[in-house]
Amino acid sequence: MGTQQSGRRIELFLAAFVLLALGISGGAVFAQDADSGIDPSQPKGTTPEEIIRRFAAKEKEFKEARELYTFRQDAKVQSLNGNTVDGEYRMVVDITFDSSGRRVEQVVFAPQSTLRRIGMTREDIDDLEKRLPFVLTSDEIGQYNILYVGQQRVDELDTYVFDVSPRTIEKERRYFEGRIWVDNLDFQIVKTHGKNVPDIRKKNEENLFPKFTTYREQIDGQYWFPTYTRADDTLRFTSGDVRIRMIVKYTNYQRFGSKVRITYEGQELPKGEKQEAPPQ
Repeated sequence: MGTQQSGRRIELFLAAFVLLALGISGGAVFAQDADSGIDPSQPKGTTPEEIIRRFAAKEKEFKEARELYTFRQDAKVQSLNGNTVDGEYRMVVDITFDSSGRRVEQVVFAPQSTLRRIGMTREDIDDLEKRLPFVLTSDEIGQYNILYVGQQRVDELDTYVFDVSPRTIEKERRYFEGRIWVDNLDFQIVKTHGKNVPDIRKKNEENLFPKFTTYREQIDGQYWFPTYTRADDTLRFTSGDVRIRMIVKYTNYQRFGSKVRITYEGQELPKGEKQEAPPQ
């Protein structure tokens, strides 16, 4: 964000909803979850290098498969003064295919942004589409340092944990830096926690990015697709700190070619119809 100048699933995010209902920040939940309960012992019957090779190959399959699915992406970014929301950006987009089979984005809901202390930048929009649902494929793995951390039980999943950071940062390119959790059965990333880098600090320009956590859920019994991203972080601009909260939901995954229905409050929407406001 820039300062304003002209099947099987993971259930941990439910705890954040409970805390939100109580008026408590969910940031501490994600921090605890990221760092506690990790068994640092080496994996049995395999090696970290073999795990990396296997999940990178699976991630390439996942990335290609997701390009064949329709889904809804509902993004909300808020600035907060204390615990009071003082600005909001909202964008709901349906990722679909046209009659020629070309992938298209249809804006369903996009009210006027009320953000005043920060603004959504080109990098923010790009991150929403490409880097919050972080993938690390065999084609990209050479760009990162990947360090085995250990093993951790995450709800009903046993996972291998790795820390990831870019080897080098090339100009005009963006990367993920943080931690990933890899399911020990499917060898796919099921959770990420970290941030997109680098922050941009230039004369008369600051573009800073929050730490976030993305959870995936198994779709069609085989692919772990992102279903929920949350960030609650304070961006420290030279002009002053700004606390931001971001929630992105990915719903209604349907493989292209199957009968796709888009529903709102239980009612099927005619193709192309816009709604006044999706459910919160």
